[in-house]
Amino acid sequence: MFTRFTNALVIGVFAAASIWGAAQPAGRGRRAPVPDDNAGFAAIFDAKTLNNWDGEPGFWRVEDGAIVGQTTPEKQLKLNTFIIWRGGTTADFELKAEYRITDPGNSGVQYRSVALPDVGKWVLKGYQADIDGQNNYTGMLYEERARGFVAQRGQFVRMAEGGAPKLIGSPGEADALKAAIKTGDWNQIHIIARGIVITQVINGRVMSMCIDEDPKGRAMEGLLGLQLHVGPPMKVEFRNILLKKP
Repeated sequence: MFTRFTNALVIGVFAAASIWGAAQPAGRGRRAPVPDDNAGFAAIFDAKTLNNWDGEPGFWRVEDGAIVGQTTPEKQLKLNTFIIWRGGTTADFELKAEYRITDPGNSGVQYRSVALPDVGKWVLKGYQADIDGQNNYTGMLYEERARGFVAQRGQFVRMAEGGAPKLIGSPGEADALKAAIKTGDWNQIHIIARGIVITQVINGRVMSMCIDEDPKGRAMEGLLGLQLHVGPPMKVEFRNILLKKP
């Protein structure tokens, strides 16, 4: 009799659990996330021409499906120069691109930026996802010709009024994040800007984040560009450039 009772109790418990589980709203409970995809993104570089891209002649070209910026001992820059996307502006957006850069090259992805024609035809001021060949600065949020380093690699900051960064937390230790960045090979950069919140990701690792609460220093919309930096001869390549707007 005890055995019958026990069996009946176990069956009853399992039946009740099944009914309770079936009654739960869809989406409740833990679910493993699936990898991100490119849904909603559109290519802004056709991998064949520089249509909609405007850069200083002699420094930019298309090669093997990539936008290539290069300086040589014979052809040097006097100012940092940018190839500027003329197909629109960046406000709230996501951008994905793959890049490769030589050592000791210096570059970056410029966004929400303004042109400075009095300084140079292809000069920009604004937010930059920093990139360099030695990965000393790669992953940092920099502001060209303005507030300088906003969030270094491994920092989640609040930029206070007046341009003073305040550390909120960290997406990871700076050297561990650096180890996720390939040297002399292709990396993927992913920039997400939503309102005053900016997130920069490389190879799936969050590198830096900022809540920009500096109303006089921040920008909410502006130009997109790719940088070629003053300095030793270098080469930087960008391919698979995808843009998503809400």
